[in-house]
Amino acid sequence: MNTRMRCAALAGAASVLVVSVSACGGVLPGGDSESSAPVRKGNDVRIGLLLPETETARYEKFDHPHIKQEIAKLTDGQGELVYANAEQDAGLQNRQVDQMIAKKVDALIIDAVDAKKITASVQKAKDAGIHVIAYDRLAQGPVDAYVGFDNGLVGQTQGKELVQALGDKATKSSKIVMMNGSPTDPNAVEFKEAARAELADSVTIAKSYDTVAWKPQNAKANMEQAIAAIGASHIAGVYSANDGMAGGVVEALKGAGLTKMPPITGQDAELPAVQRILTGDQYMSVYKPYPEEAATAAEMAVRVAQGRTIEFEALAMDRTDSPTNKQIRTASVSVVALTRDNIKQTVVKDGILKVKEICTPKYAAACAEAGLT
Repeated sequence: MNTRMRCAALAGAASVLVVSVSACGGVLPGGDSESSAPVRKGNDVRIGLLLPETETARYEKFDHPHIKQEIAKLTDGQGELVYANAEQDAGLQNRQVDQMIAKKVDALIIDAVDAKKITASVQKAKDAGIHVIAYDRLAQGPVDAYVGFDNGLVGQTQGKELVQALGDKATKSSKIVMMNGSPTDPNAVEFKEAARAELADSVTIAKSYDTVAWKPQNAKANMEQAIAAIGASHIAGVYSANDGMAGGVVEALKGAGLTKMPPITGQDAELPAVQRILTGDQYMSVYKPYPEEAATAAEMAVRVAQGRTIEFEALAMDRTDSPTNKQIRTASVSVVALTRDNIKQTVVKDGILKVKEICTPKYAAACAEAGLT
């Protein structure tokens, strides 16, 4: 059996075997050579977590608590999570990496504010012997692995759903506004490209904006520009890359006098978006199962911190390229289109949102119509 086959076989048996990985050679980017084996640690590992902002509800509501819970479970309560949020400040996040290095974390999970500006900090962490896992956004630099959703599928799903919502109005005379995400987020580029590929043959993209920092107020301002140029009643639909910006788009359209919204997309299945979907102010969102993404990142961080490299590798069998590094180990999580028809089967079933959270008195009638009781 050759080395590649032997490594694959060992990965398949990672859950029951403790073996040396030195024969596999160069298992982590910039890490172990063929002559060195990883140092094994117990459950007393220290994991750093850096999240990018609080504008998007998911980070504080789902990602942070799920990762913390999973690390505790994987280490029998002995592992430590060191956490910081950068509040959309790339410079602050770089300083937070320095703090993680000073605190001697064993592994660091980073959701980068700016994928490019974090590069030097990733290198500093690696030079300090810290394993770095890019989370949700592919940071540049020598990361050991990337955990995220299938970004192409997200944009493709949004584009397809928007065309489907337009129905007979999906013609080249239909004017669409694209409200894309932050230009510093590599995910936003993938969302935009995939969505544009779905839309281009069916409709006319009349205006397209890259929205600084994903901020709803910036999306609202961009949408007001589009309305001034096109006219609110002439906008057939809006591609919004996430739910927060969709809220800004809705505000702008209502401010322009529209009472019935054109189809508007979103992403993240945030509570206000789900409520807008129920009332018809937003057509759809993309549900991304955060618990699965968080659990995968936490397990990868713990296993690589413990030196259990084969188990780490078995969690990330795909490969992704960044502008600075090639063939980065990747764990890719799939997504689901969230519409009025499947709220109960998605976010409610998975415990992301409770019916009582969604169906407040203001939305009781819409919930009853959707069978959400």
